[in-house]
Formats: sequence, C-alpha cells, structure tokens
Amino acid sequence: MVAGALTVSLPAQHFTLRWQHSIEKIAWEEDYAVVGPWLAITGARIRGSGAGMDPPDKAWLEHGVWHYRLSDPWRKEIVLARSPYVRDYDLCISGRCLPLNHWIPVAAGTTTLHACQRQNRNP
Repeated sequence: MVAGALTVSLPAQHFTLRWQHSIEKIAWEEDYAVVGPWLAITGARIRGSGAGMDPPDKAWLEHGVWHYRLSDPWRKEIVLARSPYVRDYDLCISGRCLPLNHWIPVAAGTTTLHACQRQNRNP
C-alpha cells in the first residue's frame, strides 16, 4: 500500500476491502486475491441500494445482500480516495478487519493498493 511517500507491505494472498458510501451509508465489500503482479477481484457484495448505487447487471440477491462478479476482475492497482471527514475503508485479512488507518494515516488524497513481490531474506 502506498500513501504519499509512505509504503506499507502486508503479507496477504487474499483480503477484503470494505467501505460505506458517504451519503447513502450502504456497505460495499470486494474480495481480492494477489496473483503475481495482479490483484484479482474474486467476489463483491453490496448490502443495499440507493441513489446511483444499483447493483451491476447479473448480480444476485442472497439473504438481503447483492452479490456479483466483474467480467474483468484484473487490476494492477486500486486507488482509494480517503478523507478524514468520512468513515475510512476497512481492510480484512484472515477474517480480521481493521480500519485502513491502522496501517496508513488518513489524509485528504489517495492511497494506492498493489501487489508486491515477496522478498525472501536469508539470515
């Protein structure tokens, strides 16, 4: 993850990014897998709908939650707009969810997520 000059590496092959729409207060979630230099969206959910927030085509409703998969799930990076005036994103790794500001402080601007190569270091 990169925010300005700060870089943070997290050892995860899978993670979930979740956030709440700042106006409609609808929860969104996206599941990712790290595949080489790529981030692949393996699933996504919207916990409701609102103005301009309709689920995508082919989404299915299951227990009150819209589920969907993107036709092009591959991303080189994910750019997140962040602000101290709205709820921060949550990053979930191995079932443990923490606000993104646990690792990177919130400042007006963007934070970029991307896959990085794991470096093996010998003692």
